[in-house]
Amino acid sequence: MTETRAKLQEGARNGLKRGWAAFLWMIKIILPISFLTAVLAWTGWLANLDFLLAPLMGFMGLPSMAALPILIGGLTGIYGGIAAMAVLPFTMAEMTLLANFLLICHNLIQEGVVQAKSGLNPVKATLFRISAAVTTVWVMTFFIPTDPFSSAQAGAVAASAQTFDAMACEWAVSMLNLCVKVFFIIMAILTLLEIAKSMGWVMPVVRALSPALKLLGLSEKVGILWMTAVVFGLAYGGAVIVEEARQGHISKEELEELQLSIGINHSMVEDPILFMAFGIGAFWLWVPRIITAMAATRMLTLWVSWRKKSLKTAA
Repeated sequence: MTETRAKLQEGARNGLKRGWAAFLWMIKIILPISFLTAVLAWTGWLANLDFLLAPLMGFMGLPSMAALPILIGGLTGIYGGIAAMAVLPFTMAEMTLLANFLLICHNLIQEGVVQAKSGLNPVKATLFRISAAVTTVWVMTFFIPTDPFSSAQAGAVAASAQTFDAMACEWAVSMLNLCVKVFFIIMAILTLLEIAKSMGWVMPVVRALSPALKLLGLSEKVGILWMTAVVFGLAYGGAVIVEEARQGHISKEELEELQLSIGINHSMVEDPILFMAFGIGAFWLWVPRIITAMAATRMLTLWVSWRKKSLKTAA
């Protein structure tokens, strides 16, 4: 009992410490990016790019201003995308679509390098994630109808009517509200994760999730690696995958299937919950990505199988 209590206390301490550090790091990203985005929206600069961005964004049921959080999130990370998204006048349907794009497609440069170290071509990994994000959001538009022009027009009207002081005040209030929500979310998630690590609950969960691996079209040999990336993210999971790849415990095909799957489905605990602060439903934050990962892995398996048969026939 004493040992269990000690492990719980250690996990809680580590979680709170890690949560506070993560929150401070997030604030350093969110505040400047969100303020810059708010200023750009207030000046009407984003509206001037409609003719360039509207066709691509419209294909995904999004207004042209959605390109800014997509670009920022793709180059920096999920927090940068959230910061830009938080201060622009999106509807709930548009936020749901945008959240799914960002959940799949963020921090592409850094995470592409991590995947490259374990043997996956970084260009292939990046293009795959972009394609998966666009396809997922496009399919979702059939279930979540949007008007990509309504929020853009509303934003333009609001921008022209506001003074700079009013815009800054509105930004400060919205950021305070968002930061309070995110603080409690991050502290709770990371504390629970650290407690799970201290108590040794991770491995039993991996074994219990073996049916999920089969459903996703993945080998049981990649269970621990998949779980690491799903819970802790691609950067952390990638480090473990690199070591396994060096030791040769996993075949090239199994490794590629894993990498493409976690390219879509990584950090499945923390990242989606952050978007719940906007009021987005849990179903739309988890289910579309899981379905996309399942479809992508199955298609890759069929492609590899067909290619092997073609080579044998040619030989």
